[in-house]
Amino acid sequence: MVSSVLAPVQERGRAALERLGLPTRRQEDWRLTDLKRLAAVAALPPSSKSVRRDLPALSEGVLRLVIDGSQPSLEGQVWPQGVSLLNPGDLEQVLGQILDHCGCAEAWPVEFNHASSHQILALRICGKVPPLELVLSGGDGLVATRVILILDEKADLDLLEVVQAEGISAHSHVIEVHLGQEAELRHGFLAVADGQASLLAHLAVEQSPRSRYSFTSVVSGWSLGRVEPRVVQLEGQAETTLKGLAMTTAEQQLATHTSVRFDGPEGELDQLQKCLASGRSHTIFNGAIDVPRVAQRTNAAQLSRNLLLSDQARVDTKPELEIVADDVRCAHGATVSQLQQDELFYLQSRGISSSDAAALLLRGACQEVIDQLPFSAQAWKPLNRVMESINP
Repeated sequence: MVSSVLAPVQERGRAALERLGLPTRRQEDWRLTDLKRLAAVAALPPSSKSVRRDLPALSEGVLRLVIDGSQPSLEGQVWPQGVSLLNPGDLEQVLGQILDHCGCAEAWPVEFNHASSHQILALRICGKVPPLELVLSGGDGLVATRVILILDEKADLDLLEVVQAEGISAHSHVIEVHLGQEAELRHGFLAVADGQASLLAHLAVEQSPRSRYSFTSVVSGWSLGRVEPRVVQLEGQAETTLKGLAMTTAEQQLATHTSVRFDGPEGELDQLQKCLASGRSHTIFNGAIDVPRVAQRTNAAQLSRNLLLSDQARVDTKPELEIVADDVRCAHGATVSQLQQDELFYLQSRGISSSDAAALLLRGACQEVIDQLPFSAQAWKPLNRVMESINP
């Protein structure tokens, strides 16, 4: 964990927040956001203490790190072969570069994180290494965490990030990832809260040719949540897979804004976003795909599938495809529906109660995405946790 290089970043972040102020509804990306809740997050004091929670037993061979935004250096940590801390010189060189390449260095959640984060975990991955689990934990107030991962050529990693929060608190998280040629990263993001905490998570990923990046997010139980994966295929010829599950209940609001840009030919994208909203909650999905003229022979597919579980819940979904290249295969689709009455009737005709039938259908809808999480996620029982967090 290195903090000295963040001092100028903090200063720039604070200056940017003073200049920008809070987002407004005139900004398209924030038009549907509950800005009163966002203002409450911005007004939270820094967390005064971390709360250590019980963690599940660690799967064999998995390296677990607990990060709370304020813990001391990890220099005493024993790293497996192929995993090492970036030295300060390399860190200064790469810090912020990936955010720039992804076009989000000046995004409000990123500047907010810059102004608030005191520590950064920066790792280099070489070759095939054991699975890595990052537990992002915090206590009261605002917790800000930042991670940089540099995967060298042909590196291979399973990464699971788990966000823990409860009570009137907020977690700001920024992760930057570089994938070298033929590198592969299977990235899981599990964030399930108690309905009171808020989450701002921003991911910036740049892919070199012939690299593979798979991101699976399972997010539920946040009073205000915003998850923003931004991916750039630097020269094309890379594979990107995005699978997301967003679940809300009560009066929660959860937004997922994704962006994938192809800066070269023959890139591939497979994207599925599922949103389930109950109570008086609100889910938002905005999926942007940018295919400029240089990105010939791109193959991209995006699907948004949404379930309304109550008459007062709301879903907003908006695909955005900007295609200039003329030799491409790009498709998108969006559906908003309720639980199918014929399926409920079939299960009830077999002696299953209406509540149990609805629960079975919901579990099936969630399982498709949850199954894509890294293997180590099983210890956290993600399906049980998300089912407990909703009240259809």
